Amino acid sequence: MTDRASEEGIRVLLVDDQELFREGVKVIIDAQDGMAVVGSAGDGLEAVRLVDELAPHVVLMDIRMPEMDGVEATRQIFLPERVARRSGPVRVVVLTTFNLDDRAATAIRHGASGFLLKDTTPLLLRDAIRTVHAGNAVLAPDHLSALLESQFREVAPAPAAYVALTDKEREVFGAVARGLSNTEIAGLVFASESTVKTHVGAILRKLSLRDRVQIVVFAHQHGLVA
Repeated sequence: MTDRASEEGIRVLLVDDQELFREGVKVIIDAQDGMAVVGSAGDGLEAVRLVDELAPHVVLMDIRMPEMDGVEATRQIFLPERVARRSGPVRVVVLTTFNLDDRAATAIRHGASGFLLKDTTPLLLRDAIRTVHAGNAVLAPDHLSALLESQFREVAPAPAAYVALTDKEREVFGAVARGLSNTEIAGLVFASESTVKTHVGAILRKLSLRDRVQIVVFAHQHGLVA
């Protein structure tokens, strides 16, 4: 199902097998300034199709659904060939009823920007959408680390692309991996925030990563978290 939305603001796609839940979330989002629901889906298959069709900025993705669950849908949304066809990034936030859900962790490995509990408040939902739209995670760094540590019990060697980073880029990489903000990193490396943003952009480009969340995933995958 698709809905009309303003051309401006954050475009949101809702994915959940319970229509009543989707309608309730839609009311909350459409009441916010600068964001609107552009469509909804009842399963992962429809979600993947609508991401290609509607080009949302943020997808709120339920984990447990029939036909295709949210983990597999997230994996398919971030397949390299699909990402290459997009004119801009899409962010996925997983919705779950369980805190520190292993399936949510798997979805984050596949490209999701974090997760929310389904009983979250409208204020936290609004802030989460804005946060992931800006390229950041929607759960605390310690929670993200706890999730990912259970996913990578065996780490892979750091690839050549990481070794080729400059000393300053590796310093910034380590700070991002620990969940520090640009402001905190600027104080740590004695640089301006704009310089930090430049370093983060270079790291993402050199490591072929989409956003800061994927830097955290990469760090855990290769045992690079201090």
